[in-house]
Amino acid sequence: MELYIKNMVCDRCILAVKSVISEAGLQAEGIELGKAVVNNQLNDEQLQELTGKLKDLGFELITDKKTGLVEQIKGLVIDYISGELTDKPKENLSDYLSKALWTDYKTLSAVFSATESHTIGQYYGQVKIEKVKELIDYDEMSLSQISDTFNYSSPSHLTKQFKKVTGITPKEYKNNKSKRVALDKF
Repeated sequence: MELYIKNMVCDRCILAVKSVISEAGLQAEGIELGKAVVNNQLNDEQLQELTGKLKDLGFELITDKKTGLVEQIKGLVIDYISGELTDKPKENLSDYLSKALWTDYKTLSAVFSATESHTIGQYYGQVKIEKVKELIDYDEMSLSQISDTFNYSSPSHLTKQFKKVTGITPKEYKNNKSKRVALDKF
């Protein structure tokens, strides 16, 4: 049985969900961002218990397939951006999503936009800027290095995108230590 779970944004989320499923006496066949596959069909009592335990940890069990697909897209976008932090060559985001979800990008985009208040591209931009904020906070890379890491054409292009999303420049962010936004809040 496939379970779609909202607000899974990192590997720690996967571990937390795995623990909840195990505590509920269920066998997980596979868990990834936004989705868990269990070997059992759940009765109403088990489903209610699982829903409550997940909610206690900030997750939400989703019964709507479209919302589940959107959560999978969000998880894959976060994975894609995390992959940009390594030196691995990548395919473009639309191809990556289409291959991972076995669905054409046009359909994915339409479902995402109909469910969320923004497009996949806008979501990607927001999450990417949150990752940029994280790197600025670490203070281990220059803005030029961060710009190269995320394939911006230049540090000024990164600054423009950063300001477009946050309303402030990276320098203002660094000086004011504005708060980052949790990835599950987009």
